[in-house]
Amino acid sequence: MGHLSGERLYEIFARQKRADRLEHIGTVSAPNPELARVYAWKTYDEATWFEMVVAPRDAFCAVNRDEVPFTLHPVETV
Repeated sequence: MGHLSGERLYEIFARQKRADRLEHIGTVSAPNPELARVYAWKTYDEATWFEMVVAPRDAFCAVNRDEVPFTLHPVETV
């Protein structure tokens, strides 16, 4: 699913049993949280999930790095 103008990226976390830890299972792009929930549920329906949650990617804060979370390539400093 592409990232379109006006949409946000949402990170998807899920667990199959209550005792399991939430694990990152993927990402969806959606214009609002309600559609992000639907897209996540329909996209990652290969398992019987006990719990699935979505969070906007831009809601995450780095703890131990200066880079924005989910940065694929380090920023070069001159």
